[in-house]
Amino acid sequence: MPTHASPTFRAATAADIPAIVALVQSAYRGESGQRGWTTESHLLDGQRTDAEDVAGLIGRDDSRVLLAERDGTLVACCHVERQEEAGYFGMFAVNPDLQMAGLGRALLGEAERVVCEEWMTPAMRMSVIEQRAELIAWYERRGYQLTGETGMFPYGQPRFGIPRRDDLRFVYMSKRLEMPA
Repeated sequence: MPTHASPTFRAATAADIPAIVALVQSAYRGESGQRGWTTESHLLDGQRTDAEDVAGLIGRDDSRVLLAERDGTLVACCHVERQEEAGYFGMFAVNPDLQMAGLGRALLGEAERVVCEEWMTPAMRMSVIEQRAELIAWYERRGYQLTGETGMFPYGQPRFGIPRRDDLRFVYMSKRLEMPA
């Protein structure tokens, strides 16, 4: 794979919403997502997010949608939110054509930096669909551990996707972060 410049990171603004929605949809659903390994299209149909949801995340206190760009082009995004004693990580998407190039690892590192250094929060939490074993293993290789907690998938709420199976549920993962001295 050719070497590319390191991504730059910034917080999303309202002007970024259409590009974020398109990136998230392409990474999780539809044909383009099937090119990447993060797709959920075998588990869910329908939308992954919409403009209203993304605008809500951008506008909420203690919440940030982080963007990774190369040469001014959006290549990855995620959402972090301060929740009591931990940051929460979600809406993680990397352009399917650029997966396996280290962008996800770099963006996760930036999210951890924001939570730890800017918000002074000592841990990161996330939820992952239990059937996404490959993704869970990826997070485990980055120091995240399953907490043993589970949560129900929001069946009957199409804004989260239309399930293709009746056994979906969330598992929770966490990681202690290195606080700055």
